[in-house]
Order: sequence, then C-alpha cells, then structure tokens
Amino acid sequence: MQEFQPVILGSDINAYGMARAFHEAYGLVSTAFAHQQLSPTKYSRIIDVHLVPDFTNSQVFVPALNDWADAYHRDHPDVTLLLLPCGDTYANLLDEFGDPLRERFVFNAIDAKLNRALSLKSSFYELCDRYDLPHPKTVSVNADDVKAGRHRNLPFDYPVAMKPADSDEWLGIDFPGRKKAFIFSNPEELDTMIRRSYQAGYTSQMVIQDFVPGGDDHMRVLNAYVDRHHRVRMMFLGHPLLEDPTPEAVGNYAAIMPDYNQDIFDRIKAFLEDINYSGVANFDMKYDPRDGVYKLFEINLRQGRSSYVVTLNGFNLARCFVEDLVLDTPFNGRTVFGRGHRLWMEIPRDIFRTYCADSEDKRQAMAMIRRGDWGTTLEYNKDRSLLRWLMIRHMFAIYRRRYRRYFRDKGELA
Repeated sequence: MQEFQPVILGSDINAYGMARAFHEAYGLVSTAFAHQQLSPTKYSRIIDVHLVPDFTNSQVFVPALNDWADAYHRDHPDVTLLLLPCGDTYANLLDEFGDPLRERFVFNAIDAKLNRALSLKSSFYELCDRYDLPHPKTVSVNADDVKAGRHRNLPFDYPVAMKPADSDEWLGIDFPGRKKAFIFSNPEELDTMIRRSYQAGYTSQMVIQDFVPGGDDHMRVLNAYVDRHHRVRMMFLGHPLLEDPTPEAVGNYAAIMPDYNQDIFDRIKAFLEDINYSGVANFDMKYDPRDGVYKLFEINLRQGRSSYVVTLNGFNLARCFVEDLVLDTPFNGRTVFGRGHRLWMEIPRDIFRTYCADSEDKRQAMAMIRRGDWGTTLEYNKDRSLLRWLMIRHMFAIYRRRYRRYFRDKGELA
C-alpha cells in the first residue's frame, strides 16, 4: 500500500474526529495545522497540532504548508501527503488558493466560483430552485435593504429564522446578542438584531426564512463523499435528536442516531454529480410537518463537526479519502448508502436524558445506550491520559452549564 500521511487543517472536534478515523483505520498519527489550539485536540497522542500565527491569511497559509511539506519530504520522499480541511475557512482557502499546494499534497477542492455559489446561503437557495431541491421560503437582504426597511416586508408570518449568508465572514463579527443563527417571534426583535449585525461590520447578505416548526428531532444531516471524478461513493443520513443551545454554537448537533431515506439520497446524489462537486459535502435539512417535506438549510463544503457519526456506524470517512486520493481505487458505480445502529453524542448521557424531548426516537436512542451501541468523538480508548480525561470532564461540565442556562424547546414555537 502506498504510504501516506494525513495532514488536517483545524484543531476542533471535527479535526479530532478525522484524526481518530485515520488512527482507527490505519494506526496513523495525523499532523494538523491551525491558527489556534482548541480543546478537542489537546493532550492527544493521535494528532500533532502545529500552530501557525495568522494561518488563515492566504499569504501565510500556502507558504507554511509548502515549507513544512518540503522539510517532511526530505526525510520521507515517497510518502503521499493527504490534506483535508476541517472548517469553512480552511475549505475556502483550499478552493481559492490551493493550486500551489498540489505539487506536494493531494486533496479535494472545487473551483472558487462553485465554492461561492454553494457557501453563500442566498446563492445556494437559487441553486436549490434550479434543481428542485426544497428549502424554506427565503428573503435575502443587504445593508442597503435594511436601511430602506425592506426586511420588514416578508411574504411569510412570524416566527422567522435569520442567519448570515456568509458564515465565514460572520465568524469575525461580534456584538451584544450575536448568535450563529436567530429565531425571532416578532418584527421588533428582527429589526434590532439585523441592524446590530450591519453596524458591527457585517457586509454580506442576511437570510430571513420562514421558520420550519418542530424541535431538534425534526432535523436531518447528510454527509456524502464525492470522489475526484465527481462520483458520489458514499452517503450517510443522520437524525439529530438534540442540538447545542449556546448562542455561538446554536445548531451544532449534540446527539444523532442513524437514519435512511432513499429519496433524499437520490436527490442529493444527482445534484452533487451534476455540479461536478468533489470532497465531502455536509447538508442540514429539516422535516416540515405542514407539508411533509424535508427542506434544505445549507451545505458545508467539508465534513460536519458531528461527522464522526458516519465512522462510528462503520463507514470510516478516512478510508473514503485514502481510497480516492491516495490509492485511486476504481469505482464500481454503486454508491454506498449507509445504514447504522449506533447513537453518536457530543454530550454526557445525563444531558441527553434530561433535555431530549420524549418521543419514540428518544426511546430507541436510550435502548442503544443500554445496549452499548453509542459513542462520542472525544472518548477514544487508544488516546487516553489523565490530562485528556480531565479536559473532557471539564468540557462536559461546561455543556451542563450551557444547557441549564440556554436550553429552550424549539418545538414549542408556533
């Protein structure tokens, strides 16, 4: 087998999940590059994090990786360097500035124009309309529209959801009350927060949507691996049961059980192959009880932070990258549609028991826990130490405080 070295961009739970996937499949310790050290990859024996100041600057990003690769190849000339992003910023950098890295690394990337069309939520919904992919009723506005008050003229009733069209730019914006996404019950709440957003320096469009009723358990998340030749090799659907309620993390999944829906698979597969996508695509959607339709919210141009659920259920994402980019394994034309039986959680079990709404799905999930058919990304038997154990316990304690302070059942909204 061709020797290779995983090189991960990021230091968050997504990065740790991918490092764990590589370690489980191949016994390898991944190298990672990031601009800051985040808790999930601390005190780990399976990922070696290199911190690079200003790493998200394209003028730093490319030379830092190339210089490291040159030094690495002096000692390991025949090893393939497999590069994969674990965050929006890194995926965008690879798509726009990655060409000078191709002499030293193998990786998936799409052209910058397609990246922009997919990553901006406003243009993504336009693509959805072209491909007959359902999404919530949507109005997109910019700063001039807000000054003119056009955000008040909505073709749907309250409550409404609001989120930035450019999630990457939103990471650098801060103001009182800022969240990853908002749900507003009346026009006054919307007016206050959308004006604060632009006053704080946000420049892109803001997306205002008809709120799809239902709680966290109405969500679905799909991860698809599309090879370098734009063929969908694997798809896995998850059924979130609980989300993180923290303002800066709202919408991040905290518990996911496996699901299966051939109609969703077929629609998304046709879409990805037609637009010539490559790499992992991560879709968020929600079931709308008013019309019985799953409606797309967004696509992430990399595996989601909860994507270890795919590996946990027997479809190791690391193998997808290796078989495609390192080994160039021939594709037999049959997409794998994953089925699973294991519950993934980012939280301790007591939070799930307390805050997950009572339902048949919750009862199934509790049965999985009793059988031992569950797991987390962070707790890995082959990466144990006292410091790491203490860090994870500290993270779980923070989660408990977050849920006590911020949790509310979105299913109670009209």
